[in-house]
Amino acid sequence: MKSLGLLIILSLMGISLTQMDDGTVYQFEPENIDGEVTPLSNYEGKVLLIVNTASKCGYTPQYEGLQAIYEEYKDQGLVVMGFPANNFGGQEPGTDEEIKQFCRVNFDVGFPMFSKVSVKGDDIHPLFDYLTKSENPDFSGEINWNFEKFLVDKKGNLIHRFRSKVKPQSDELINAIEQALNS
Repeated sequence: MKSLGLLIILSLMGISLTQMDDGTVYQFEPENIDGEVTPLSNYEGKVLLIVNTASKCGYTPQYEGLQAIYEEYKDQGLVVMGFPANNFGGQEPGTDEEIKQFCRVNFDVGFPMFSKVSVKGDDIHPLFDYLTKSENPDFSGEINWNFEKFLVDKKGNLIHRFRSKVKPQSDELINAIEQALNS
């Protein structure tokens, strides 16, 4: 009876069970680039590559590589996720609609894109706060620049993190993706 009461209270507060801290990325419900709430729990059982992106960055051509690995591995369970951010040098000044158009026209992006967020500072999005503080075998701490990559396993746990200079089709990233898909 107490658990039913808790569910009712949470519901009245506008909090779903998927928003409760379960220690994985599945607790987050960011808005996609069309403004629709998209629970990351929808991707449970998939390998996620979460990337903070920007349209006017020296690393922007990585969209092409991200799309290529998405196409190559999506049927095996990989989902690439782009999160535009304007935290570094004002390199993502556009609106969500402008970003969506830019990605479609210039790189034929077909992987999920999300609404522009902040990936560092006082207004950091909770997902990126979680990703930058979570333990993994690589490193933690603030994001240094656009196109950092976070690899999440099928259970929603951060398993690897890659700096911007690591290209999407690099052996280092591809090997990590394949290992995650096969485990």
